[in-house]
Amino acid sequence: RYFKWWFKKTRIEKKSAFIDLLCAVPLQQIYGCPLGGIGGGTITRGWRGEFCRWQLNPGLYHYETVIANQFTVCLRCKGQTIYQQVLSVERPSTLQGWNWGYCGHYAFYHALYPRAWLVYELPGQNVVLTCRQLSPVIPHDYKDSSLPVGVFIWEVENGRDEDVEVSIMFSLQNGMGAKEDRSGGHWNEPFTFQKDGERVAGVLLHHCLAVNPFTLAISAREKAGTGVTHVTAFNPVGLGREVWQDLLQDGRLDSPTGKSSPTEKGEVTAAAVCASCRVPAHGHKTLELALAWDMPCVHFGSKEKLHLRRYTRFFGSKGDAAPALSHYALTHYEEWERKIEAWQNPILENSQLPSWYKSALFNELYFMTDGGTIWMEVPPDCRAEDLQGPAGAGLSHLLPVLREYGRFAYLEGQEYRMYNTYDVHFYASFALVMLWPKLQISLQYDIAVTVVNEDVQPRQYLMCGQTAQVKMKNVVPHDIGDPGDEPWQRVNAYLMHDTADWKDLNLKFVLQVYRDYYLTHDSLYLRDMWPVCQAVMESELKFDTDNDGLIENGGFADQTYDAWVVHGASAYCGGLWLAAVCMMCKMAEVLGDTEVQQKYLDILNKGKEAFERRLWNGKYYNYDSSGSDASSSIMSDQCAGQWFLGACGLDQGEFEVFPKSHVLSALKTIFEKNVLSFAGGTMGAVNGMRPDGVPDTSSVQSNEVWIGVVYSLAATMIQEGMVEEGFRTAEGCYRTVWEQLGMAFQTPEAYREKKVYRSLAYMRPLSIWSMQLALERQAGQAPAPAQLPQGPTHP
Repeated sequence: RYFKWWFKKTRIEKKSAFIDLLCAVPLQQIYGCPLGGIGGGTITRGWRGEFCRWQLNPGLYHYETVIANQFTVCLRCKGQTIYQQVLSVERPSTLQGWNWGYCGHYAFYHALYPRAWLVYELPGQNVVLTCRQLSPVIPHDYKDSSLPVGVFIWEVENGRDEDVEVSIMFSLQNGMGAKEDRSGGHWNEPFTFQKDGERVAGVLLHHCLAVNPFTLAISAREKAGTGVTHVTAFNPVGLGREVWQDLLQDGRLDSPTGKSSPTEKGEVTAAAVCASCRVPAHGHKTLELALAWDMPCVHFGSKEKLHLRRYTRFFGSKGDAAPALSHYALTHYEEWERKIEAWQNPILENSQLPSWYKSALFNELYFMTDGGTIWMEVPPDCRAEDLQGPAGAGLSHLLPVLREYGRFAYLEGQEYRMYNTYDVHFYASFALVMLWPKLQISLQYDIAVTVVNEDVQPRQYLMCGQTAQVKMKNVVPHDIGDPGDEPWQRVNAYLMHDTADWKDLNLKFVLQVYRDYYLTHDSLYLRDMWPVCQAVMESELKFDTDNDGLIENGGFADQTYDAWVVHGASAYCGGLWLAAVCMMCKMAEVLGDTEVQQKYLDILNKGKEAFERRLWNGKYYNYDSSGSDASSSIMSDQCAGQWFLGACGLDQGEFEVFPKSHVLSALKTIFEKNVLSFAGGTMGAVNGMRPDGVPDTSSVQSNEVWIGVVYSLAATMIQEGMVEEGFRTAEGCYRTVWEQLGMAFQTPEAYREKKVYRSLAYMRPLSIWSMQLALERQAGQAPAPAQLPQGPTHP
């Protein structure tokens, strides 16, 4: 069934599949820190400095190293050019008039997202260049964090006994290395932009497509002692001699005025900008360059609606914002760096934390921008009715929230093309709620609207072959849609299974609502979400088939482990269920809804007893209660409910759902079996382990390690005081992915002990931020438990 669907989609309709099981993205161990803020598209540079991964069309990736996109250095002494070199180890077949093949022995790369450092010790020159790359990814900032820009600050250290003139030339192809680069009609033009006494100059590269046209801008900051010159257009697939000679002659470019003529079909064009300054003997100077891109209005694959990106709120949507964006970036990056350092330094300077953790915590955040992320404005003439569908009138703050903060979505993974996949976002949402809480709240409003509405269109699901409607009323959707279609408008792009009967989605909504309220104290949000929580819990209650207060799984893979079958009561879904019931009691108490509180208290008391009786085996909770061969497996994620309860301070006293001694015993068993007895304790925790210390091979997912699950398990251990074990568990994943497998900035969903990985660049590992929350709670920095304030808290 999947193959037939895949063939029709990819070969007949010529579209890409939301999950392409037949053509996985090949692994390239080349990626470094991406450029760009949140939701305006990203351009990733490799750790060798190449421009190699492009996501300008929302949610769609183009993997191509564009060889013309380079930084070149020119050194001059006493009026003579003494050294001119492309800062690239490549030796390409194009632009052979340039001096390629920089020796990699003299170059070093460091990344700490959203910044990266490339250091070049120019051989034999006694000059060191450090390019500091920066993107405006700033917690709790909802303006600058949306900007599609990257800044390159070149620090030049002259170790010579004489002055040296240094020029840095930044060349860029018009396009992203795709076939559209040759479609004709593209053109470039020089620009200058002056404001508040600050002047920026560069070149605009207009990429004129029928759908989602955009402009790229390369620029540099002019200041006393720094000259900026340019070449408007050159052929990036020729020899490139004219540009090279132009720079070689005097360390400057010719700076012709006027536009270039539009490209002919089949022709490619590129431009260059050059910043130059004199560096005194044993002195130090800085050159500042920027890359901006402006694709303000976007269509998704269906081309039904035009969407405006978040940054258009501040820079307009006419497609002429690139000069202003470039100027803004070059005059504000110092302020961005101060904010980034104020956020990161307390963690970086904490000697109690291991260094691998500091790298993992910040570098895993790359997915916030490079997860095919979109951040769209709601149109100014938009009314509540346009957003809430036939049944969403109860969400009184939906419009104000979306109007103020926009709509946010990110992909399940660069290879799993569904937005806001909710069973996975459950894990990743800690990064959002801790760093951009308003985006988490906006996302939750979007999910809530979908919950209360339905889509009765019938369709056939690929795994079971059954036909069912796309979306049932009063259940949480699997995802918010496919960028190849029309997200928000048509949800549940996931065709594999009908998720209406999944057991975890509804519970994960309730757990996030209370967690968000606990961390943000946003009482209007809680009030709006309360009826939705009640509706999804009512839908969930039907899964308690024997009325013992505990839901039962359906004998199929009906949760986030969508290839691992569960029968009867289960540790994972049962635990999430009890945690959600507990949070229903707590929310009812906060809102003074005594009737609902009593109802869920009764369920909780019954359910707790059933959970212990049916699943506890004296050491840990069984995978499920079916009594089958696999039911006594040790699941690394069996304490997921406890993880959320602990993050909300609901893990003690009257709210103790799972006996403390049982939680500790389960975590110790997982550490001993799933961590230490797997791959010598060096690869994190395997999802399922048999009691005899052999990985569970009953399903394709039970013997995988899921990195995002391991980070959440580590957070649970830290919450329970097992700090050392937590770090040891998570370290295995970081070292495997970022060091052994070379998968920096593309952390996959899963790997196995030997040679197998799955789904590169995945959402779930953002859950590492729950480790940080657990550490902050331990250190006593966590927020006070929320009390209902009076009066409005929304802007």
